[in-house]
Amino acid sequence: MSDLWRLLRPRSVAVIGASADPSKTTGRPVGYLQRHGFDGAIWPVNPRAAEIAGLRCFADVASLPAAPDVAIVLVGPERAEGAVRELAGRGTAAAIVLAGGYAESGGDGPARQAALREAAGAMRLLGPNTIGLVNLADHIVLSASGALEVEDLPPGRVSLVSQSGGILGAVLSRGAAQGIGFARLVSTGNEADLDVADFVDLLAEDDATAVIALYIEGLRRPEAFRAAARKAAAAGKPIVAFKVGRSEAGAQAAISHTGALSGADRLYGALFRQLGVIRAERFSDLLDIPAALAMGRRAKGRRVAVLTSTGGAGALLADSFGMAGFDLPPPDAGAAAKLAALTGEPAPSNPLDLTLAGLKPEVMRGAIEALLASPTYDALAVVVGSSALAQPRLAADAIAACQAGSDKPLLAYLSPHAPAIGNALQRQGIPALTAPEAAAAVLAALAAPAPHVAPEAVPQPLPAGLPPGTLDEAESKALFARFGIPAVREEACATPQHAAEAAQRIGGRVVVKALSRQLAHKSDVGGVRLGLTPDQVADAGAEILQRVAAATGQAPEGLLVQEQVAVGVEVILGLTRDPLLGTSILIGMGGVAAELFGDTALRLLPLSRGEAEAMVGELRGAPLLRGFRGRPPADMPALIQAVLDFAAMGEALGERLVEAEINPLFVLPEGQGVRAADGLAVLVAG
Repeated sequence: MSDLWRLLRPRSVAVIGASADPSKTTGRPVGYLQRHGFDGAIWPVNPRAAEIAGLRCFADVASLPAAPDVAIVLVGPERAEGAVRELAGRGTAAAIVLAGGYAESGGDGPARQAALREAAGAMRLLGPNTIGLVNLADHIVLSASGALEVEDLPPGRVSLVSQSGGILGAVLSRGAAQGIGFARLVSTGNEADLDVADFVDLLAEDDATAVIALYIEGLRRPEAFRAAARKAAAAGKPIVAFKVGRSEAGAQAAISHTGALSGADRLYGALFRQLGVIRAERFSDLLDIPAALAMGRRAKGRRVAVLTSTGGAGALLADSFGMAGFDLPPPDAGAAAKLAALTGEPAPSNPLDLTLAGLKPEVMRGAIEALLASPTYDALAVVVGSSALAQPRLAADAIAACQAGSDKPLLAYLSPHAPAIGNALQRQGIPALTAPEAAAAVLAALAAPAPHVAPEAVPQPLPAGLPPGTLDEAESKALFARFGIPAVREEACATPQHAAEAAQRIGGRVVVKALSRQLAHKSDVGGVRLGLTPDQVADAGAEILQRVAAATGQAPEGLLVQEQVAVGVEVILGLTRDPLLGTSILIGMGGVAAELFGDTALRLLPLSRGEAEAMVGELRGAPLLRGFRGRPPADMPALIQAVLDFAAMGEALGERLVEAEINPLFVLPEGQGVRAADGLAVLVAG
C-alpha cells in the first residue's frame, strides 16, 4: 500500500503521549480505537504508565515492537518535533500531529512548523493543528474528536475533507443525528505536508467513497487540486465544497485559523464552476447535498412536481424551486387522468394537494407513482405534513415503496419538526430536507450540468519587444491586436498639430486623449475629449496636455486621436493574475456600467468556448447584446472570439502579465465585429 493508504487503513497505531485518563483529550484516541472496532495493534507510548486501557504501554518510540503504520502524536510542540523525528527514523508511514501553536499562531509558529516538516523527512505528516481522521468504512478512528462519543455512527458513501478539525466533528455528529452516513473524514489542519488536494486525489480512487465533501479556507496547491478534481470527475464522484472567507471578516478568520493562503472568493467560485465542483452556499448544504448525491440519482432536466398534504408547505416549496430556476408544469394528460381518478379532482394541478382526497396509503402511493412515471417531470418532491406526527409511517412508507420503481430523484420535505421521520427516510436512501431552500439547493445539485472542459493550452511564442511596466493605451491595444482583437482607427501623435492632421486623415468626429504610461484613468484628470471635429483638435489637444500636467505634475508623452464609434454595445474585458490561483478573465457591461452596476462574470484560465459563451449569458445586460427594444443584435460570435483571444493572450504571457483591460470594447452590429476603444496592460520583466 502507499503511505497514504497506510494512513487511512493502518494495521498498527502508536499513540504518542497517551493518557490513562479517558476524560482527557490525550486519553481519547486509544479508547476510541477500541470502542469503534479497530482490530489492529494499538501501542500507547507514555513513560509514566505501564498499561493503558488494558494495553501494554511503551516508554518511548524506540521500545515499540515494530515501526507503526501510523502514529498519533498528542504531545505539545516542544516535544512533537523530537517524536516525529524518532518515528520517521523507525520507518513509520505517517504521523498525525494534533497540537496547535504552529503556522496558525503567528510569531515563531511558522518556523516551528517548518522544523516539524523537516523532522518528518520522507514520512507523511497530517497536521499539525488537526483533530485527525475517521474511517467509518473500516472501523478505524485516529482522532480525539468528542463527536466520537456518539454511539451510532452510520457508515455511508460520503467522505469529508476539512481544513478545520472542529467542523469535522460538527459534520460527523450532525450527520449521525440526521441518519447521514460517512465513509472517511479527514481534518488536514495546517497542511504542513498533506493537504486537501492529496486526499481528493486519494478518495477519487476509493471504492467506499461516492461523493467528496470539502470544508476549505484556501488552497495551497491549486494546480494539484485541479488535477485531483478532474480525476474525481472522471471517476464519477461529485465534489461539494463549502468555502469560508466570502466576507472580509470571514477571510481574516480563515487566515488566522490555519494560515491558509486564500485568493479572492470570486476566483474560488470561478475555479469551482469550471471544475464542476458544486459550491454549498449554506453550511447545512454541506450535509444535505452530498447525502442526496450519494443516492446516485440525477435529474435530467429542471421540471419538478410537488406533492403535498398541506397547501402552505407546498407553496413554500414551489416558490423556492421557482426562485432556483425550476419549472413546475401542470400534469400531462396521462398523469392527469391517473391523478383525477385518485383524487376526484377533474384538473389536477402542480403542486398537487391531497388534503381533500384524504391521507390514505393507496392515494399517496398512487400519486407518487403517477408523477414519477410522467414524462413531464424530471424529479418529485413530497411534502411530509404535520399529519405525519400522528401517522409517522404513512408518507415515509409510501415514498420508500415507490422510489424503487423510478430512477428519478425523489425528495422529502419535512414541514413539521420530525427528526425521527427524517432519520428513517435518510437511512432508506431518500433525501429528507427541513427547509424549502435546502430542497431547492439539493435539486439544483442533482440537476447540475457537466462542466465545460477547456482544451489543453497550446504554447504560443511571446510577442517580442514588450517592455516591463504599464503600457500606454496605444501600446496596449497594439498588444491586443497581435492576439486578434482589433482597435478602433487611431493614431498616436507627439503634438497638438500632429493630432489635428491625424484627425483629418481619420475623418468625421474623433476622440482625443492624453497618451501616457503613468495615466490609467485619463478622464479623471481632464485627459479625454469626445465628439471633436478636425478643426477643434489642435486647441483641444493643447488644453488636454495642460490640464493633465496641472493635475498630475507630469506632462503626457503625447496624444491619441481615434475615430468616435457611434454604434455598438460597450463591454469590458479584463485579465488579472492572482499569485495563488492564476490568471482570471472578466467580462461585463462596459463604460460606467462596469463600476456602477458590477454586471460582470468571472472565470479562471484556461477557458473553453462553452465557458466564454456561458460568461456572456450570465450578464444582466446580455439582452442588450441580443437586441433589445428594436436595437440591432450585436455581433455575438465576434464577442465570444474576442473573449477567447483575450484568454489566449493571458495564457501566452503567463506570469509576465499583471493585468490587462479593454474598456470599452465596442461590440458592433451583427457581422461587423468588435473594436477596442481603450486599453491598459501591465507587464513584469520576463
